[in-house]
Amino acid sequence: MSQASLHILRTTYGYDSFRGQQAEIIDHVIAGKNAFVLMPTGGGKSLCYQIPALCREGVAVIVSPLIALMQDQVEALKQLGIRAAAINSSMSPASVGETKEAIRRGTIDLVYVAPERLLMEDFLGLLGEAKIALFAIDEAHCVSQWGHDFRPHYTQLSVLAERFPSVPRIALTATADAPTRKDILEKLHLKDGRSFIAGFDRPNIHYAIQAKESPKQQILRFIQTHPGESGIVYCLSRQNVDDMAAWLNQQGLKALPYHAGMDNADRSRHQQRFLKEDGVIMVATIAFGMGIDKPDVRFVAHMNIPKNIEAFYQETGRAGRDGLPAEALMLYGMNDVAIQRGFIENGDAPETQKRIERQKLSALLGLCETAGCRRRILLEYFGDKGGDCGNCDTCQVPAETFDGTVAAQKAISCVFRTGQRFGVAYLIDVLLGTATERIAQFGHDKVSTFGIGGEFSKGDWQSIFRQLVARNFLKVDTAGHGGLSITEQGAAFLKHKETLLLRRPAPPRAKTRLARPRRMEGEPTGEDHGLFAALKALRLEIAKAQNVPPYVIFHDRTLREMAALKPGTLEALSAVSGVGAAKLSRYGEAFLGTITRFEEVTAPG
Repeated sequence: MSQASLHILRTTYGYDSFRGQQAEIIDHVIAGKNAFVLMPTGGGKSLCYQIPALCREGVAVIVSPLIALMQDQVEALKQLGIRAAAINSSMSPASVGETKEAIRRGTIDLVYVAPERLLMEDFLGLLGEAKIALFAIDEAHCVSQWGHDFRPHYTQLSVLAERFPSVPRIALTATADAPTRKDILEKLHLKDGRSFIAGFDRPNIHYAIQAKESPKQQILRFIQTHPGESGIVYCLSRQNVDDMAAWLNQQGLKALPYHAGMDNADRSRHQQRFLKEDGVIMVATIAFGMGIDKPDVRFVAHMNIPKNIEAFYQETGRAGRDGLPAEALMLYGMNDVAIQRGFIENGDAPETQKRIERQKLSALLGLCETAGCRRRILLEYFGDKGGDCGNCDTCQVPAETFDGTVAAQKAISCVFRTGQRFGVAYLIDVLLGTATERIAQFGHDKVSTFGIGGEFSKGDWQSIFRQLVARNFLKVDTAGHGGLSITEQGAAFLKHKETLLLRRPAPPRAKTRLARPRRMEGEPTGEDHGLFAALKALRLEIAKAQNVPPYVIFHDRTLREMAALKPGTLEALSAVSGVGAAKLSRYGEAFLGTITRFEEVTAPG
């Protein structure tokens, strides 16, 4: 670990030590080498390019897909005393010109740009005249058609390797399965670099999934467990967003709608209120959130299923970015499934892309229906490993199950007998003994598994197959035609015939109860709640005066540590995590004053 990077971490950012692979990644990039970084949201990806930017000569160019994300990050860096800027379409020509001149002269450390801007010939020409420290490509999953947010302009970023071969490039994402990671390395010419895979786990998020009963009431009960806290409620349509936001306001909550059908000014105003006020609930379509860096979102709720596990992971990942406990609740119903399938079938995508989307949706439904640990299924989808987490609904309130050993044997045997190349619908027809022309054509009306599954309905078999895929007994050929094949784990199950419990579909209107998230290891404890509230009030006052979100002043975690330790001097305050030199100089006396006054008022006698 370089002493320069550790010094910057401590004096500029106010943290004592690096986490996970951060130090290794930072040293790798400082040395001028290329890297691909997969790290969960809240894991500290931004430090992996920000600190090298400060250690290397020249300006670092950060490719970011959304204006909101750029603005947040630039403001946060300025609070740390770092020279940062952005160039985007919301800026005046004069401001753009000033930033370009600063790039040319080398008087800024980092500049954030969208890929569309970067690829303009005049901008590439400007970079050719300047000293470039590094290129960081954020949200790198956007480069891949396998990713959940494919953006064609990202595929053209290969030009950076061609025109600036000696400048190190680092691509970063929190969401990329194996095909997406392969695409990123190929399309961004990073095969000669090193991949750092830090995993996908967000242990501070409590996951819960419920079948729909009374959706509005279910969401309301969930929100009421987070009084005065910020959160997001995702809905499938604009109409759903408007209806839900209005209804939550009628219940006495501070809810704002957000969707692409709104006036731009209203949408921007609602986003700013969410960022700058406490206790705001944003009710939104998926148009909201990717560019939001707000660390203290305490809950995310889905009123409908998203389109795939990547989207679910990305959207729930907007909660708890500060590492403190957060909750994610998803409601699902068969109507949602039909709508999502309709989006796929009626879309303009080529058949190959539709096939990918169908299988991704099936994997999400497997997550909904699993009787096992939600987090383990989620992590295994991305190729990550982990045991039962103890911090999801199925770990804390086990689902009703049945002995599915024989059913699973029948399903897996049917996959084998039909050649391991057919999809679920075909396999179910074989199991139910449906004499279709296609089955007769392949001779599968003669196999031993034809008609042996009559004890279950078509819907039951769909659930069983989804659970077998989720448990990695069967895998889907997403790159081919969606056929199922047997994994090593599935073959071992057939051989050893171990007992297998499967989730029994819940009866209509089955009563469910919410489990609570556990306290996280390393979470600040012992804070004085009255002092914490006073510190939050001071932070809000400072933020309003500067017209910035409160979290760019200090994160909640930092305030909670202040409220626990009650530092009495600037030196003691500097030891609090997240208090760097610039913030100590700028805000130290004010926060010490609040702590001292609170101590005097609450002192006995």
